[in-house]
Amino acid sequence: MRKVLSVLAFLLILGSCRPGHGRYVLITGTAQSVDYAVKFNISGVDVPADAVRDSVDAILTKIDFSLSGYNKESLLSRFNAGEVIRPNDLFIEMYGIGYRMWERSGGAVDCAAAPLYDAWGFGFRNSSFPTDEEISALLGKTGQKLLPKDLPIAPDGTLDPASMGNPRLNYNAIAQGYTSDVIARYLYSIGVRDMLVDIGEIWCDGLNPSGKPWAVGVDRPSGEELKDVWTSEGKPAGITTSGNYRKFFVRDGKKYSHTINPITGYPVDHSLLSATVVSTVSSAESDAIATWCMVVGLREAERIILEDPALEGYLTYADENGDIKEWMSPGFRLRN
Repeated sequence: MRKVLSVLAFLLILGSCRPGHGRYVLITGTAQSVDYAVKFNISGVDVPADAVRDSVDAILTKIDFSLSGYNKESLLSRFNAGEVIRPNDLFIEMYGIGYRMWERSGGAVDCAAAPLYDAWGFGFRNSSFPTDEEISALLGKTGQKLLPKDLPIAPDGTLDPASMGNPRLNYNAIAQGYTSDVIARYLYSIGVRDMLVDIGEIWCDGLNPSGKPWAVGVDRPSGEELKDVWTSEGKPAGITTSGNYRKFFVRDGKKYSHTINPITGYPVDHSLLSATVVSTVSSAESDAIATWCMVVGLREAERIILEDPALEGYLTYADENGDIKEWMSPGFRLRN
């Protein structure tokens, strides 16, 4: 069978830089079109390192065949094509996460708005520039607002998309963060406590091989060399950055962001350039909320972050002169 998922996993045993702190393992490879890295302290864990590597590989493969919109054999792709499927635990859990984020964000994060993303060329299909009439028509027949809170799974365990009006789902705003969470759950289950899981978005906990809190570079829209890093303080956290400064297209001299507001149906047009969100709940949450921030803009993003004790954030934006400015919540820890 054609191999859809590109996973080439390498395993390295790393010695700790602090005597007695532990023995670290690094697993690297490629999945979901990104290079991934899973680094963890295997001291006190009974599972051999190569077995952990194989389990991580198996998790990535299962996620790809469950939730990838690019893998035409995945449950998600088959569902979007109108095929009756038998959803697994990942498919069901992801649907629930997507629905809760839609409710929480007031519609700003909408995983059932795939036709809108496709219409602007940022989904799974190529598209021409949509007209106002086409956008209006799509808004009337797409979105989580038309779907049930729980999947209508039949007694025999199958799910017929027709029972939901044949929607098309797109989990790009959550998938990489969710993947990091699933791998982190596995590592916790075998007794790992010090870890950094980076599948495009990051979950970390505990200490690095030097016996210090994990440090993650903060991206800058200006393209300048990274000067600051976020530090975890040894606490569990998901960290995600979403931005408009790299993915966009220009038509008739106007720049159109890749961030689509699923409420209006159009690309956003505001001063916020990037949102880095830290969540103590999950990487999927930090992933979705970073997208939420990019949809609603600077002031609303500040409010979202400040009102939730589980969140911290770092925002970059352009002022009225076009200069790049920064905003940080009080608990967002940067060091040079």
